Amino acid sequence: MDTQTKKAPATKVPAKKDAAKQLEDLFEDSLKDIYWAEKALTKALPKMQKNATSPKLKKAIADHLSQTVEHVTRLEECFESIGKKPVAKKCDAMEGLLKEGEGIMKETQPGAVRDAGIIGASQKVEHYEIATYGTLAAFAKVLNQKVALTNLLKTLEEEKKCDELLTSIADTALNSAAIKN
Repeated sequence: MDTQTKKAPATKVPAKKDAAKQLEDLFEDSLKDIYWAEKALTKALPKMQKNATSPKLKKAIADHLSQTVEHVTRLEECFESIGKKPVAKKCDAMEGLLKEGEGIMKETQPGAVRDAGIIGASQKVEHYEIATYGTLAAFAKVLNQKVALTNLLKTLEEEKKCDELLTSIADTALNSAAIKN
């Protein structure tokens, strides 16, 4: 049998001492995670914008940077609404996605090919954010956290619109131009 296809036996993962015991704990922990992610994005987006060449893509990134700053503020309001101080906890998923985006920029020549790579990396980020905000909104709903729910749903819709815009930019000749490079 090929060693790469051999499956390791499933094991139970022991919980850490400070592991979430209640949904409220998981909700707060997840807010900390996406708070870090959004703050990290405010640092990564300017670099992506500088490395993009398509005017539409540059504008979309600039617009999303402004929205991301608003997302950070909304998350701070979510923390406040649950009586907690805004605290960022390193988000391993976002760190990995941002590293991947950085690698794509290094591995592509400036122009349509790099722009296509930036869009792909950006959409991975958007999909992660859509999944996270959707989950957080579901938690807020059952926890009856109305202020948080309103903020999370607003951000979720903005993330979905950004993803649709990136698809539109890629579909309007950018990917075709990348073939010709």
